Amino acid sequence: MNRNPLLCAIDTPELSRAQALIASVGGTVGGVKLGLEFFAAHGPAGIRQAAAGEANLFLDLKLHDIPNTVAGAVRAALALDPLLLTLHAAGGPGMLRAAVEARGSHRTKLLAVTVLTSLDASDLAATGQSGPVDVQVQRLALLAKAAGVDGVVCSPQEVAMLRQACGPDFLLVVPGIRPAGAAIGDQKRVQTPRAALEAGADYLVIGRPITEASDPAAAARAILAELR
Repeated sequence: MNRNPLLCAIDTPELSRAQALIASVGGTVGGVKLGLEFFAAHGPAGIRQAAAGEANLFLDLKLHDIPNTVAGAVRAALALDPLLLTLHAAGGPGMLRAAVEARGSHRTKLLAVTVLTSLDASDLAATGQSGPVDVQVQRLALLAKAAGVDGVVCSPQEVAMLRQACGPDFLLVVPGIRPAGAAIGDQKRVQTPRAALEAGADYLVIGRPITEASDPAAAARAILAELR
């Protein structure tokens, strides 16, 4: 394992709780994720305050708008110096290319969200998308790669397929990770940490199994021990 693959999802709107969790797990995990819930409550200033001293910030905003708007949002987000920043692959090739151009030479890696791990085939059908989930995931991943995006967010069930389709250097960041015995919650396409990593995932995004533990750092260490 060349890098610490564990990204802890800090899914809370509370600044003090986010700070406490990041302080607890920051030295154990490979990075922390702050997303829409926290960003809507506290904005960029809150991100800076909560993630102060954390070099590997995963800023999960899932940008999805017209190309010009997303390009502007990417440029604004770069001021926070995230390691990873998300946008929706469904925004299309023009939006994806605009995001890549706006990122320029900055160190931030752009990730395109394929199909959310809370969705299954029936959910896609309800939105008018026919066909198996994995076909849509691969279609969007290849679209993102062609646009110059660095990688995608996908469920663990699609990792092996995308590793083969997109090559060894395309980042695969995987939520829907649940250690054996953990509650699935609102996720539908899940897998254990070890299985996802062995399939070819680069980063594993894990939230509640760590953040809701009585000792979050110990929970993170236990997952890392299982991976090693």
